Amino acid sequence: MFKAITNIFKIPELRTKILFTLLMLCIYRVGFHVPVPGVDQEQLFSRMSSSSETPAGRIADYLQMFTGGTLSQSSLFGLGIMPYISASIIFQLLGTVIPALEKLQKEGQTGRKKIQEYTRYATVVLCLIQGSAIMYYVKASVYPLIVAEHWTMFFCMGVLGMTAGTIFLMWLGEQIDEYGIGNGISLIIMAGIVSRMPGAIMYIIQNADFTSNAGPEAIGPVKIIILAIAFISVVAGTILITQGQRRIPIQHARMTRGRRVYGGQRNYMPLRVNHGGVMPVIFAVTVMQFPPIILQWISSLFERQPVILAQISSAFLRDAFWYNFLNVILIYFFAYFWTTVQFQPKEMANQLRDTGSFVPGLRPGRRTAEYLERVMSRITYVGAAFLCVIAVAPTVVFVWLKVPQNIAGFLGGTGLLIVVSVSLDLVQRIETHLLMRNYSGFMESGRIKGAY
Repeated sequence: MFKAITNIFKIPELRTKILFTLLMLCIYRVGFHVPVPGVDQEQLFSRMSSSSETPAGRIADYLQMFTGGTLSQSSLFGLGIMPYISASIIFQLLGTVIPALEKLQKEGQTGRKKIQEYTRYATVVLCLIQGSAIMYYVKASVYPLIVAEHWTMFFCMGVLGMTAGTIFLMWLGEQIDEYGIGNGISLIIMAGIVSRMPGAIMYIIQNADFTSNAGPEAIGPVKIIILAIAFISVVAGTILITQGQRRIPIQHARMTRGRRVYGGQRNYMPLRVNHGGVMPVIFAVTVMQFPPIILQWISSLFERQPVILAQISSAFLRDAFWYNFLNVILIYFFAYFWTTVQFQPKEMANQLRDTGSFVPGLRPGRRTAEYLERVMSRITYVGAAFLCVIAVAPTVVFVWLKVPQNIAGFLGGTGLLIVVSVSLDLVQRIETHLLMRNYSGFMESGRIKGAY
């Protein structure tokens, strides 16, 4: 590994790209602490920290973890990169139902640039909507903390400032895509998630208790060992499933030109086990944030909360059985939904037929499409089961070991999947540069298994 790292900095082009990427991420972390003017930041942070267990506080924690933004400091990067991600997902889904967008997607680079332009416009609109919602939330919950003289001026400064912050983050991501290495947007999200890890480690160090009379909620040596083993196991399992593939054998037809015979080779079509990636978990967790908000609003209509409403509200707590059961059901639903949207077996079968290739034992066309769809349905079941384990793991650790949510969150969930997926993609890109220049890769065999 040390030799591979040394080889990285021997290549001028790769060294420049890595240093440029690190510079852009440093700029992001500096701007992360630039506040929106007009708010008492210290009191806002303490107020938001005390409301982290409320439904609105849970949504805020989820947004902060996923988008790389912050709502507890009223930062210019408070929205993070989420509006751009939301706009990208919207156009990705609309491309399957709107013929005009589908036609643009098939036009190659020109069509993708046009869709990218539409995505940027939609990002500005979403920034204005989400920024306005956040400012009204600040007014409703922490209005005494606002030190600005005029609410209208404060509102406009906050919305425009957070919109400009998101557009700047989008620009940083595009600069990383063009001049750096890796996917810029994904690296910004990963940087926001990884920045929480030192705080979690410091919490364990500060609250570690190695005495014999430690209470059940103390972090003793046994809990530390279990947490370390669980973290390593979950990360290893995530890498295994992320890289896992179902290889479909493909036979190329032979062509005779003169006295020479071309083609006839046999290779494989890789189908990823976790084809949906992190999207099913993101959709499921997002949907599960709304029932507690709705129940809290209904409870506010009564002077005294009804018993049945209290029971339903308790069922939607993070450590409740029904909350996690519904979360698992939604993960399976969105896993198959996202696979259905993204995986097009008919187009793949037609492409194989047009190139003179076929799956051995199957006729090109409809039979091949049905076979590919059947195989993808089976491996999606396994991939969704893995996503369910990753999503439920933090809750199990939270209930069993009695550790805070910010510690248990690193043992699964959306954040871990994003970090592992982005890290693997970054390592594979670096390894490609090394292999192109006759250097060995990160592994002794020269290549990462499942990357090619």
